[in-house]
Amino acid sequence: MKEDRSYHKRSLAETAMFYYKQLLSPQLSLRNYNAQVDEALVNMNKK
Repeated sequence: MKEDRSYHKRSLAETAMFYYKQLLSPQLSLRNYNAQVDEALVNMNKK
């Protein structure tokens, strides 16, 4: 359900990963999903 907060957070993270992969880098170096989110945020702050 959309009212579930964990669903909303996961949806936002997946959207952020999509934009990162499409706009900044087609490939992330880390394999763990949470690590990929962190890597994307760090790389976005660098630009």
